[in-house]
Amino acid sequence: MAIYLSFKEIWRNRTKYFLFSLVIALISVLVLFTAGLGEGLATNNKEYLEKLDAQLLIFQTDVSFSTIESRLDYKKYKRARRISGIADAGPIAFSNVKVVIAKDEEPIDVSFIGVEPDRPGAPKAITGSDLRSYPSKIALIDQSTADLIDAKIGDKITIKSTQGTEDKLYDLTVTGIAGGQRYFFRPSIFVSLTTWDKYRPKSDPDSYSTQPVLNVIAVKADNTTSIPYLENAITNIIDDVEVTDITTAYESAPGYSEQQGTLNTIKGFTFLIGTLVIGGFFQIQILQKLPQIGMLKAIGAPNRLVSATAISQIILVSLFGVIIGTLATFALAVTLPSNVPVYFTASSVVVTIVTLLLIGPVGGLLSIRMAHKVEPLTALDM
Repeated sequence: MAIYLSFKEIWRNRTKYFLFSLVIALISVLVLFTAGLGEGLATNNKEYLEKLDAQLLIFQTDVSFSTIESRLDYKKYKRARRISGIADAGPIAFSNVKVVIAKDEEPIDVSFIGVEPDRPGAPKAITGSDLRSYPSKIALIDQSTADLIDAKIGDKITIKSTQGTEDKLYDLTVTGIAGGQRYFFRPSIFVSLTTWDKYRPKSDPDSYSTQPVLNVIAVKADNTTSIPYLENAITNIIDDVEVTDITTAYESAPGYSEQQGTLNTIKGFTFLIGTLVIGGFFQIQILQKLPQIGMLKAIGAPNRLVSATAISQIILVSLFGVIIGTLATFALAVTLPSNVPVYFTASSVVVTIVTLLLIGPVGGLLSIRMAHKVEPLTALDM
């Protein structure tokens, strides 16, 4: 009965309720787009670190887990591999270079990452072959880089790196393409550690070593060792290092927490505005329907029927608006350029949609309370 009454009223006033559903749809678009933008920015920041085949990262001490500021001697990587409880470890070194596309096009900034092939930190190729130490002039690129420069297996790519006071060009052959491995919002190119040290930007072009300085060491624990024990073992055996898990590492990146906090605050305020808008709309509807509610109560309708009718109406209107808003958001995301980082995950979309559906009944609680207080005789006299 409650659903029948609510549907009949919505149908009789379909223009008014359709317009209000569009308001809910706009709120849904804003919330979903903000959630997608937050996920996209987070993914572009952490994608490489999040996909590491490792449980821990070793940093230089007192750098607040900053991958850029951390500096580790190559000997510490060798020492880490000998620690009991570590199944494998891999050195990782970061820098930035540009990929030259054509003379009339702006070069593309990429993360230039040096790794040890077949060690933690070296991503697996989804097409082509994994990175190898020899030959030296080969590179594994991530899917983002391949899409940007339209590169395929076997293609030669040219990177531009500052050596002293000059920009020099180096050719690399694409041996494989990995999945998305963005690091600090840039697509990534992976080379062996020795190749990285030879081609990385540096103030002294003659500065080159077979044992270059690393940024971090990725550690993969064996199945029999607990992570807390391994953290203590590493810091006790290797001097001047700090150890943390992968999540803490990327959340400690400069600006990551502030960025996500800002977007979450915007999303929270949008939910609050949605609650107030929905509550205000249905409160006005209750005020306009006081005579009808009084009539229902006069013929014996209990408060629970009145409440169920109001809640059903709120849910139907909110559901229609959220569906329109969700479809509009996905359509908008498809039309956005590739450099706008808007990503949607199933979990974030479901949580956002459920929350949007819940704020409708929450916003309508005040109007339901008003309906309960309606006196039949008083309402009939209005």
